[in-house]
Amino acid sequence: MKKTLQTLLIITIGLFIQAFSAQQKPNVIFILADDLGYGDLSCYGATKLYTPNIDKLAKQGVKFTNAHTTSATCTPSRYAIITGQYPWRKSGTGVLPGNAALIIPEDKPNLPKIFKDAGYNTGIVGKWHLGIGDAVDKDWNSKLVGTPNDVGFDYSYIFPATADRVPTVFVEDHHVVGLNPEDPIQVDYKKKVGNDPTGLENPELLKMKASPNHGHNNTIVNGIGRIGYMSGGHTARWTDEEVPFTFLYKANEFIEKNKEEPFFLFYALTEPHVPRMPSTMFKGKSGLGFRGDAILQVDWAVGEIMKQLQYLGISENTIIVFSSDNGPVLDDGYVDGAVTELNGHTPWGALRGGKYSTFEAGTRVPTIVSWPGTIKPKVSNALVSQVDMAGSFAKLLGVAFQSDYEDSMDLSDVLLGKSNRGRTYIVEQGTGSRLAIRDKNWKYIEPNNGPEMNKLTNIELGNLAKPQLYNLKEDAGETINLADSNQKKVKELKSKLEAIKNKNPL
Repeated sequence: MKKTLQTLLIITIGLFIQAFSAQQKPNVIFILADDLGYGDLSCYGATKLYTPNIDKLAKQGVKFTNAHTTSATCTPSRYAIITGQYPWRKSGTGVLPGNAALIIPEDKPNLPKIFKDAGYNTGIVGKWHLGIGDAVDKDWNSKLVGTPNDVGFDYSYIFPATADRVPTVFVEDHHVVGLNPEDPIQVDYKKKVGNDPTGLENPELLKMKASPNHGHNNTIVNGIGRIGYMSGGHTARWTDEEVPFTFLYKANEFIEKNKEEPFFLFYALTEPHVPRMPSTMFKGKSGLGFRGDAILQVDWAVGEIMKQLQYLGISENTIIVFSSDNGPVLDDGYVDGAVTELNGHTPWGALRGGKYSTFEAGTRVPTIVSWPGTIKPKVSNALVSQVDMAGSFAKLLGVAFQSDYEDSMDLSDVLLGKSNRGRTYIVEQGTGSRLAIRDKNWKYIEPNNGPEMNKLTNIELGNLAKPQLYNLKEDAGETINLADSNQKKVKELKSKLEAIKNKNPL
């Protein structure tokens, strides 16, 4: 009997130690906004918008003033976060249509797999936009393969691309949510399918007018013209106003379900990406049109996540990373007050360019890392990139991360506020293959013959037929091209960029 009690005591102690050890691993929530600019938050200087919840996050963590996406558009920057690789190394990583095939390799290490290797439960809720399946032509009405579940996420609740692209449905793990088998979904980006009205043929049915020439004049869903054609799936189609509530509910549900064990949640918001159709409770609240309302909706969602962590008693054991997938854009396809009701707000702050641009406003984004009780509040000017999330969390969790390239660096001490020694260089990608390199305070944009201005969005793209060189310490707005007067620095940075492209050690 005594021996049995001793055995039970040993087992109990062992289970307690195991449980205690599991609880010591911090939960990690990566909250990624969509098209949020460097100047869009009050903690980053906005005076026309007040974002109290994100401000609170910044006050209790590290607020970065020199943090970057790898790219000025959404698909490639998300690819970099997940894979830890520069997206321009792989063809087919541009902005994807809603029926694209999966571009994340299933057999390679990546960010969610790092967490799984460390014993975490992993989940993604929100926008995906990295493709589904192994082909464009896929059956949306049966089990889907090549979803986030096949690249490291235990649970996923997403929509496939962006809100302005069909199919406008939720996908949970491997199936479309709420699908009626007698009303099968068909998706095509080349020709019209089915009899649903389109924005081109039936503009009188639109509740939000589309800007000319952006392509938002195909199948109408919820009174809004989309890119691409869709038929069927009428009971499964979401309405724009419900999307933020649905994603928040699923995110909080995942947190509560996994509160006893370490978890990683990629919470990918859709705001303030177009079409901006915020929930009714936010419409008109900002005074800056629907774009401003959508940013307030982002702030609300962040606050609700913080409340959930507090309620469950796990806030001090949870790291929150907040950022955006690229810089801001105003008119990106719909007439929604973003331009006419700007009222002095500057989404790009003091920077030049915006979404699609190689200039700084294309990739420099608000970035905050919070871990209450562990991270000491500070403002950091360290140069960091989202491509480093994989390398940094692998180091933090003691997991090996072997990549085909050495793009993702360990910046864990920088992210946790223990060091100010960030990267010495990063590569920035504008639209397509247009690249620039940041080396400390210097920036070199390689010459190209692309258009200087995106006339649809009224954004400078950073393209010029000759080299561009800027000293960002003295000229954050990239107004003075020093290439002609400093040929030595141009040659140095051009050589460094070529070495990175060719994977040569630096």
